[in-house]
Amino acid sequence: MKSLVVSDLSAWFGRKRVLRSVDMSAEPGSVTAIIGPSGCGKSTLLRCLNRMHEEVRGARAQGKVLFDGLDIYGPGVDPVDVRRRIGMVFQRPNPFPTMSIFENAVAGLRLGSKMRRAELQERAERALRASGLWEEVKDGLDEPGGKLSGGQQQRLCIARALAVEPEVLLMDEPASALDPASTLRIEELIQELKSRYNVVIVTHNMQQAARISDWTLFMLYGEVVEYAPTKKMFTTPEDRRTEDYVTGRFG
Repeated sequence: MKSLVVSDLSAWFGRKRVLRSVDMSAEPGSVTAIIGPSGCGKSTLLRCLNRMHEEVRGARAQGKVLFDGLDIYGPGVDPVDVRRRIGMVFQRPNPFPTMSIFENAVAGLRLGSKMRRAELQERAERALRASGLWEEVKDGLDEPGGKLSGGQQQRLCIARALAVEPEVLLMDEPASALDPASTLRIEELIQELKSRYNVVIVTHNMQQAARISDWTLFMLYGEVVEYAPTKKMFTTPEDRRTEDYVTGRFG
């Protein structure tokens, strides 16, 4: 497991500045939640942590993101390698619908790799077990991933991210499109994963952040207002704006 340390990070879409001199850190063996109202820069910050932000035309970032001491924005750093080591799970389940469950799980391993079938099977099973999906799908690995329920599809996407064996897992509102039972399963899974991964999650759900995270970062207008242990953030925040947000006075 590796740490992430962000220093003076700013980001733009064209001329529009959406992040302003962000500082934060995410430590191994913990869950860091990023909260704030819609449009405050949460998802942009998350996407900057593995260089996905620059995939948008006209988007750029400036500052440092140290991954185990290496600046991922430094010269000569391969963004593809960065994204392999810092995995991402998106808001809505996005399995390849006509591809089998097995092929979905190993899709990331197929890129630039010539693994033998036996190794792919081993990695797929390991990832599906880690995502809590194995027992539900082990007898139907050749079935299309699109036939799974929404919650199962999201866990399949988590398995796909885990199969490439990342060291950090970024999750952008992974339960926002799910029913309460599936949301609970995803939250339980995140708690299990933090013992093996450094997990950073964006969520708009205050109760979810309070339940599953160890550290919470609150953002407004592209800036960090407060960053603290979650219990402190939700009980004795230092900034009045934080208190107003977590108690529902605005947002």
